[in-house]
Amino acid sequence: MKFRIALDSGGELPEAYRDKEEYRMVPLTLTVNGVQIVDDGHMSQLELVHRIAEDPDCPKTACPSPEAYLREFDCGAEHIYAVTLSGELSGSYQSAHIAAGMYLEDHPDAKIHVFNSVSASIGESLTVMKITELEEKGLSFEDIVAQTEEYIRSKNTFFVLDNLETLRKNGRLSGMKALAAAVLKIKPICYGTAEGAIGQLDQARGMGKAIVKMVSHIVERTPDPENRILGISYCNCRERAEIVRDEILKRMKVRDVLVLPTGGLSTIYANDGGIIVAI
Repeated sequence: MKFRIALDSGGELPEAYRDKEEYRMVPLTLTVNGVQIVDDGHMSQLELVHRIAEDPDCPKTACPSPEAYLREFDCGAEHIYAVTLSGELSGSYQSAHIAAGMYLEDHPDAKIHVFNSVSASIGESLTVMKITELEEKGLSFEDIVAQTEEYIRSKNTFFVLDNLETLRKNGRLSGMKALAAAVLKIKPICYGTAEGAIGQLDQARGMGKAIVKMVSHIVERTPDPENRILGISYCNCRERAEIVRDEILKRMKVRDVLVLPTGGLSTIYANDGGIIVAI
């Protein structure tokens, strides 16, 4: 096997890559309403949305152990990669980094690299696609690592939330601010910082206006869009994702488009109606 990519379940694996030996999903553990769930894709998005809504507390998440990554690294591939959630948001990157060190102890000549996506969800998916594209071109391991790291630095992530309950439950919104947001239907428009943290870019009253503002920010902040893949993930709102896609494509031409439902981890944080865009 030429290469192996271990993706944590903060990202979504494109349909074309599923069931291929080159790709493995390393699951986080979710705790929703007191029940532990291995985020391996077996629970439907809609069922998870319902469980989150019924949970009076904030759902909890736990990153994969180094051993979980190590099992996927030990595959005999010539080139081994991990793609993880932003190191600012999760311990997944650190776990993968530790696992890579453990693997190198027994395989000192191995070519292995851990990518901090400085993103989540569809941003991780696009990173997996970039690695695959470069592997298919036959580039050296070193060139693939360098070009993928450059791609990660150039990529931007945006998201707009319709349901603010997870933010409220985990203390990111004060009670009064959450109440005001609910009454006034204020929707935050957020982005991933260069370091991989979450920042608020803008806000709007109502989801329709929030989408319009988010699309404007995406267009303004995307150089050379014709050379980029537009990635959109959605939580229980396929039609809304298609509207976002169409509005972006009206204003700029892109190389390709990928639209996927959020996986378990992203469903918790995007919540019902959330949209995530990476480009």
